[in-house]
Amino acid sequence: MPKKAVKTQKPCHYCANNVNTVDYKDVQTLRRFVSSYMKIAPRRRSGLCAFHQRKAARAIKQSRIAGLMAFVPK
Repeated sequence: MPKKAVKTQKPCHYCANNVNTVDYKDVQTLRRFVSSYMKIAPRRRSGLCAFHQRKAARAIKQSRIAGLMAFVPK
């Protein structure tokens, strides 16, 4: 019987770097949590904790409305 691989969750980017707020104007950081199709990445792929995943999703939506990020890829 093969052994099951243990999946270790990577640390949350914001918790690891001790960042208090998720800023919608920081597009370079928010691009990490968006797929190539400009869809918001799920927690298991982004590696964020639940608290920061909600904050990041809100910030991505705000930056899209502000025109800083695209809704769809070019």
